[in-house]
Amino acid sequence: MELQGKRIIVTGSARGMGAAILRAYVRAGARVVAMDVTDATGVAEAAQVHAMGPGTAEYMHVDVSDRQSVETAFAAAAARLGGLDVLAHPAAIQRSSDAGSVTVEDWDLMFAVNVRGTMLTNQVAHRYMKASGGGSIINFGSISGQRAEPSAAAYSAAKGAVHAWTRTAAGTWGADNIRVNAILPAMATPMYREAMARATEAERTASFWRNRSSIAMGQEYGDPDRDLAPVMVFLASDGARFITGQLIPVDGGQTNVR
Repeated sequence: MELQGKRIIVTGSARGMGAAILRAYVRAGARVVAMDVTDATGVAEAAQVHAMGPGTAEYMHVDVSDRQSVETAFAAAAARLGGLDVLAHPAAIQRSSDAGSVTVEDWDLMFAVNVRGTMLTNQVAHRYMKASGGGSIINFGSISGQRAEPSAAAYSAAKGAVHAWTRTAAGTWGADNIRVNAILPAMATPMYREAMARATEAERTASFWRNRSSIAMGQEYGDPDRDLAPVMVFLASDGARFITGQLIPVDGGQTNVR
């Protein structure tokens, strides 16, 4: 599970799960380019992690929904790193929406960032990894892509599309020695904690029964650094060289995939 010298891009790195993944990779000795649209926070996070070592981290701006932005950022990162071995792609957005009233604008935005962003980052990463002889792409799905989501119709549909894309990309790029998997996490991120702090008691109760009651490991979301980061290190490492096309829940038993 060592990542010494691995050349890695992490999207959505400014906070939450992306920041935890960035920290884990640098601790494991990787050379990482961190990417986000939130530049001030992204720069500060990368600088702090870089100072920790023993690997390295630097920040570059990217809008994953825009092809030119992805092409430009990934070209700069690959040039800086001397190639690319791993893409960790947690960058995503989430908004509430009802199946009967979700707007075209919200639907298109959800698919632009979460689905098109996955396709674009994966396609460009594939090109650099193929030139390097192989690699690992780790996408981010969700339990929302596996079940009905009455209050998150567009997000659920988008994550379902990420799952389907991941399987197809894995089947297509295996010949190039490139693995493609998707993590389905249930983590207590800063965004989640902020949402719970704003929620009413009734909303918190409903959230518990819908989301946390089925988590076998204590009925609580996991910690990104303790519970998610080690899995991300494994999937980036050569120890996971024969795992591809999988949807892997990291959720304490909240769900399973078949």
